[in-house]
Amino acid sequence: MKHERPRIELSGQPLSFAEMVRMGSGKVALSASATGMARIEIARGIVEDAIKAGMPVYGATTGVGAMKDVEWSPEDLDAFNLGLVRAHHFGTGTPFSSSVVRNAMAIRINTALTGQVGCTRELVDAYMRMLEADIIPVVRRTGSIGCADIGLMGQIGAVLTGVGEAVYRGKRMQAADAFAAAGMKPFTMAPRDSLASLSVNAVSFAAAADATRSAAASIRVLLASGMMASGALGASRDPWLSVRHVGTSREALIGSWLCNASDAWQWPVKTHVQDPLSLRMIAQVFGAVIENLLTTGHKILAATGRSDDNPVVVEGRVMTSGGSLPLDVTILLESAALCMAHAARNAFNRCVLLGNGQRRDLPVNLVPPGRIATGFGPIIKLAGEIFSRVLSMSNPVSAQSLVVAAGLEDEAAFLPLVIERFERQMRALMRLAALEALLSAQAVDILGDKPKGVGGMLYDVVRKHADFYTVDRPLSAEVEAIEEEFGSDAFMSKLIEEVPIASFDDFFALGSLARIEQRLTQEPVAI
Repeated sequence: MKHERPRIELSGQPLSFAEMVRMGSGKVALSASATGMARIEIARGIVEDAIKAGMPVYGATTGVGAMKDVEWSPEDLDAFNLGLVRAHHFGTGTPFSSSVVRNAMAIRINTALTGQVGCTRELVDAYMRMLEADIIPVVRRTGSIGCADIGLMGQIGAVLTGVGEAVYRGKRMQAADAFAAAGMKPFTMAPRDSLASLSVNAVSFAAAADATRSAAASIRVLLASGMMASGALGASRDPWLSVRHVGTSREALIGSWLCNASDAWQWPVKTHVQDPLSLRMIAQVFGAVIENLLTTGHKILAATGRSDDNPVVVEGRVMTSGGSLPLDVTILLESAALCMAHAARNAFNRCVLLGNGQRRDLPVNLVPPGRIATGFGPIIKLAGEIFSRVLSMSNPVSAQSLVVAAGLEDEAAFLPLVIERFERQMRALMRLAALEALLSAQAVDILGDKPKGVGGMLYDVVRKHADFYTVDRPLSAEVEAIEEEFGSDAFMSKLIEEVPIASFDDFFALGSLARIEQRLTQEPVAI
């Protein structure tokens, strides 16, 4: 008996992070709601009536961009629509992951189900068949100025017509070969279908969701390494207790987590009056960061349930639209990038405190007493480089001036570039967490501490990949191995199980796919 995959029904409503993780995995089947498909047919009828009445419909019976005033005869439309989508297969560089591309296709389907696009239902069916067969277009990531992903979505649309490249059953091949292997035929674009398949921001929204979820995971690990460093440095817990009473709701949430995560490890407090700000203000820094991430996440999800096409079908008419500029999402992501710089500075400052020694009588460079070694002094420069790297990618780029298409297109958000820089920040933050945990593990071993709970979890990962430092040795591979394990879904699931931040963890669907599936059967947590 053939096992039937779990199914997600798309309806035109905003998606959730859990749905995108599941769809991106390729392990669930998709369907479109009957109501949504009915809306598509109504909108399509309005577009066809406009075409029959001789009205110019942008990108359907006319050219695009600088060629908007060129009108095509009925005899030219098939050639124009085929050429339009293929002309926009110009992306270059490293491809997006298959999970991002799957979600981009699902977002395109979902926004079409709003009934505001005017494409044919056959276009939606074609997307659905490709996803069902798991023919995933290869979408090279450089090729969009962030005002409709024409160079990115164009790669998906071109594959629909049988050209370009796709991944089928794990193998990258020509699109025509993938269709043949799956027993399918390429799709023939009708008027409006071609532009509807390429002139939206679905790839950017899928990539933004993926990057923001990764940011949430990185921040969770960096928060844990900050708590571990605080224990190694003998910080007072009082600021974490007090913020629950005088801080914002997000600061109080972080303060509560820090208290709960450190309950099992009663380290000796070596605080004289008060601690350095990098210890005392962890709740304030991370409270602001998660507030921003939650706001950004909500904005991205909202974008998955609205049409950003041009033109659109509203009030029974085909109307021109400016919805292809995703500035709301872009600006919030740029704000998130600035938040990451604050989190990185916070962690870097603790790394410096650990390396300098003095607190709790720790030795300089964390060299054990009686040993001849340079120790961890040089690697503090790595922490500084990582912080500078994160900071350098926090400068906004969305307001740069750009004019194309004979001056008609003079606004852009550069969302794909913002996402790419954000992704690089996330990788750097996870490495910084690994470095902070490595320094903390060295400190607690020198002191003879026995970290428990979350601190013990991080300690065990560090010692799995790096021995106690007594003789100078290369550290590069050790830091990378710790970073890799910290970044795994398995570690995240274990961290959440130990001390959750339920409203945050569940919103971003953090952890393994199995954990996500399990949480879907439980009551949601308000945020």
